[in-house]
Amino acid sequence: MLKDAANQDFRPVKTILVSQPEPGSNSSPFGELASKWNIKIDFRPFIQVDPVTDKEFRKNRIKLDDFTSIILTSKNAVDHFFRICEEQRVTMPATTKYFCLTEAVANYLQKFIVYRKRKVFLGQKTINDLHPYFMKHKDNEKFLLPTSNLRSKTVCSFLESEGIHFTEVMMYKTVSSDLSDLSDITYDMLCFFNPQGIASLFENFPDFKQNNTRIAVFGKHTQDAALERSLKVNILAPTEKAPSMTMAIDQYLEHSNKK
Repeated sequence: MLKDAANQDFRPVKTILVSQPEPGSNSSPFGELASKWNIKIDFRPFIQVDPVTDKEFRKNRIKLDDFTSIILTSKNAVDHFFRICEEQRVTMPATTKYFCLTEAVANYLQKFIVYRKRKVFLGQKTINDLHPYFMKHKDNEKFLLPTSNLRSKTVCSFLESEGIHFTEVMMYKTVSSDLSDLSDITYDMLCFFNPQGIASLFENFPDFKQNNTRIAVFGKHTQDAALERSLKVNILAPTEKAPSMTMAIDQYLEHSNKK
């Protein structure tokens, strides 16, 4: 949310660093924002996903084809589950069921399986959407939950509360990117979408001082991470009036970059 204008620092913004990969299309909302305000917007992922090696995975002493149902929470989970299947020379049976957190994850799954020959259950946004399917199958299935080093805490809590027996196994790691080449570069605004991005900033630059840099964050968890590091949050999305990050930034620029 854009705070009370009287209490805001509305210095002009000429440069923004977005802590995500650059969009594939020039017609992205960030591209439109840059054109509208004649500003420079750079993109740089502050976090990266690294695979758990075959050697590391083997320490779990898990046989993938012992499981009859796989719970997939993200595209990364899909990628690394099937990567490890390939490395382990395991082909999942046609009877395997896949419980996907969202439709986007379910659609992505089609890169790896013949969709019509599998049983795929999908939610809309949260693990709770899959509740009816879990209740129907929980007594007959052996569930595997591929996760990262950050775990799927909300998912695990849900499964445990519903008495669903599952095995959680780390298949990939979310780690901070090396940002050392940015040490001598300053931006008027930094844009974060998750708490890990905030953590990466301080892991790379432990002595980071905000000074006049504006901070834009997406989501309460990201906001909390910023505040814990004593950062002043200038822009918060989503809100009723600004459901996207670019809309929230645009509202800020209406004040800071008045022509």
